[in-house]
Amino acid sequence: MYGWIWRHLPGNAWVRALVSVVLILVVVYVLFQYVFPWAEPLLPFNDVTVNDQ
Repeated sequence: MYGWIWRHLPGNAWVRALVSVVLILVVVYVLFQYVFPWAEPLLPFNDVTVNDQ
């Protein structure tokens, strides 16, 4: 998969590396701004049971 992406990016190796870094940053931004906040209420991390002793 990564080889396919690398072959389809434009430019030489330096341009491809720069475009890949930008693409990674865009994916991380989208995950933190949209996907994680949407999925957070669906995850059971806040369902903690603690008994008083």
